[in-house]
Amino acid sequence: MNVYDWQQLVLFFAVLLLLVKPFGAYMVKVYQGEQTLLSPLLAPCEGFIYRITGVAPSDEMDWRRYAGTMLLFNLLGFLVLFLLLLTQHFLPLNPEQFSAFSWPLAFNTAVSFMTNTNWQAYAGETTLSYPVQMLGLTVQNFVSAATGVAVLLAL
Repeated sequence: MNVYDWQQLVLFFAVLLLLVKPFGAYMVKVYQGEQTLLSPLLAPCEGFIYRITGVAPSDEMDWRRYAGTMLLFNLLGFLVLFLLLLTQHFLPLNPEQFSAFSWPLAFNTAVSFMTNTNWQAYAGETTLSYPVQMLGLTVQNFVSAATGVAVLLAL
C-alpha cells in the first residue's frame, strides 16, 4: 500500500467514527418509535404503505404470524429473482443479448442472494443483463440484509 491508500483508509475510518454516534442515536429513536428529524417526511409514506397493504400500525404480530410473513416475503423475493434469471433473454436493456440462466444456476443464485450469502458461480458483468442486476441482485442485496435486521430486532 502506498501513502495515498493509507490516507484514504484513515479518512474512511475517521468519517465512520464521526458518524457512529449520530446515526446510532437516530436508529435507536426509529426502533423505539420516537419522533425523528425525518418523521415529517417519512410518516406520510409509511401511512400510505400501511393503507395500501391493509396493515394497522397498532396491531402486534405473534411469533407464528411474524415467521410466516418473513418466510412469505423471502419466498416472493426468491421467486422474482429466479424468474428474472430464467427470462433475462426476453427482458429489455440486454444489449449483449445474454442468454437465460439454466434453472439449477438460477435456483442456486436466487437462494444465495435471498439468504445474503451472495455466492456467485459466474462473472456478473459477462453473464447478467442490466435489469437482472438492477431489479434482481441489487434489490435482494438490500432486502435480505433488511430482513436480517428486522428478525434481529424482533428477537
